[in-house]
Amino acid sequence: MQKQLTRKEEAVMRIIWRLKKAFVKDILEHYDPPKPPYNTVSSIVRKLEKDGVVGYEAFGKTHRYFPILKESDYRKLTFKDMMRHYFKGSPKELLSYFVEEESLSPDEIAALLADLKNDEA
Repeated sequence: MQKQLTRKEEAVMRIIWRLKKAFVKDILEHYDPPKPPYNTVSSIVRKLEKDGVVGYEAFGKTHRYFPILKESDYRKLTFKDMMRHYFKGSPKELLSYFVEEESLSPDEIAALLADLKNDEA
């Protein structure tokens, strides 16, 4: 999978990732209001299946869908895309954004650096 999901596709995938396996009715139950029509969700899921993002198990005329695309793989893809488009591919630009725009305090920055060092060990 090389393309970004649309917002609607991503919303459906988040639910499928969380549930692991789901019928369209299950996906609808986990949607935040306002819930889209059943046919809309069904169409989105069928497109995701056609694109190879989800698979399904058939139960008569109904299908239970499951993710083929791993959430971690999609996160990696979207993060790389965000880095390239918004931060010129530079980790320094990303960190500068968090420091300046998110107003991280020196203590918060030190704590993050300590966490990173601990993760490397």
